[in-house]
Amino acid sequence: MTSLRGKNIILGVSGSIAAYKAVYLTRLLIKAGCRVRVIMTPSAADFVSPLTFSAISRNPVATDIHQNDEWNHHVEWGLWADAFVIAPATAHTLARCAHGLASDMLTATYLSARCPVFFAPAMDLDMWQHPSTQENVSRLQSFGNFMIDVGEGELASGLVGPGRMAEPEVILEYLHNYFHYREDFSGLKVLVNAGPTREAVDPVRFIGNHATGKMGVAIAEAFAGRGAEVVLVLGPGTVLPQDDRIRVEYVVSADDMLDACLKWFPESDVTVLSAAVADYKPAEVAERKIKKKDDQLTLQLVKTPDIAATLGAQKRTGQCLVGFALETDDEEKNATDKLRRKNLDMIVLNNPREVGAGFGHDTNRVTFLFPDNKKQVFELKTKTAVAKDIVDAVRQMIDTHAKSK
Repeated sequence: MTSLRGKNIILGVSGSIAAYKAVYLTRLLIKAGCRVRVIMTPSAADFVSPLTFSAISRNPVATDIHQNDEWNHHVEWGLWADAFVIAPATAHTLARCAHGLASDMLTATYLSARCPVFFAPAMDLDMWQHPSTQENVSRLQSFGNFMIDVGEGELASGLVGPGRMAEPEVILEYLHNYFHYREDFSGLKVLVNAGPTREAVDPVRFIGNHATGKMGVAIAEAFAGRGAEVVLVLGPGTVLPQDDRIRVEYVVSADDMLDACLKWFPESDVTVLSAAVADYKPAEVAERKIKKKDDQLTLQLVKTPDIAATLGAQKRTGQCLVGFALETDDEEKNATDKLRRKNLDMIVLNNPREVGAGFGHDTNRVTFLFPDNKKQVFELKTKTAVAKDIVDAVRQMIDTHAKSK
C-alpha cells in the first residue's frame, strides 16, 4: 500500500455497532504508513472508548469542538487531511452531512474539509433502503463525495441484506486505489458525451427522452479524478459535474452534439459515448408555434446523425472508443452488432426494464462487451461505481495495447 504511505487521514466514527470495525481500520491505516486522527461523535463513544483509538492512532481523539477546556480547530483538521473517511457513517450522520448541519466536531470538520471524503455507511436493511437515506446518499455523491458500497449479510437486527459497513480491508483497498489511480490518466485527453438531445418541432416543443446525463457526468468525473484532461459534451438537463477541471460544452440537438464531438475527437485519446441521442428528428421545424386545430398531427421524421458510427469511421490507431447500448430485446446480440458496425473498442450494455437500471436512477446494471467476444457482467451498482469500472476497463485496454506494440 505504498500509495497510502505518508498520507494524512481523518477517520470519523459515528454511533453504530460497526464502530468496532473502525478500530481495525485505524490499525490497517497506521500499518500502511498513514498518519491518522480520529473524530468520534458522542454516541460513537457508547460503543468504543476514545482511549482505544488514541492508543492505536498515537493521537488524541476529538469527540467535540469544545473538549477538556480546549478548542478543537475543525478548520485546521480539514486542511490537514489528504482524505476524510467516515466509517461507520450512520443514517443520521449521512443526513447531517447531506444538509450541512454542523452539530458536532465530525460534521463541522466535514464542512471544512478540502480533501476527498469517503463514506462507509452502516445501518439496518430498512434504514439503508429508505428513500430518504438514498436521497441523502445521492446528494452527498452530487457534492463529489465517495460512497464505499455497503456489504450484505446478517445485520444487528437479525435481518439479512444490504447495510453492513464495508470490511476494513475493503475500505483500505478503496483508498489505495484512489491514491494509486488518481493520476494514471495524466497526460491523456478524454471526450465524453452525456445526457439527452432535444429535436425541435417548433419554437416551443421538442422530441426528447428521459435521459438525465447522470451516467455520463459520473464517467467524466471518474476520468478527471484520475488525472485526465476531460471535455464533456452535455445535452440539456439538470445534472452538472462538480469537478471544475472538466471542460463542459453544452449542446441541444443531435446535430449540435455531433459538431461538438467532431471538434474534440481528433485530439482525444479516449472517447466515451454515453449520451442518449435521439434517433429521429422532424424533417422540418416550424418557425412559429403549431396551433392545436385537428384531432391528429402528423410529423415526418428523419434520422439524426449516427455519432458513434461517424467517429468510429474516423478512429485512428491508438484511440479508444467506447459506446453504450440501451436494449430491451436480444440485448447482447444487438449490442454486439452495434459494437462491430460502429468500430467500437467496448460497448456498455444496459436494459432499462431491469429494476434500478437505465434512465433517471442513481444506479445501473451493466455488461461490458468487447470485439474478441469477451464480456464482463456486473451486479447493480451506483453510477459512480459503474463509472469507475468503465475507467478501469479503459485503462486495461490502453495497457494491453501498449504491451502489444
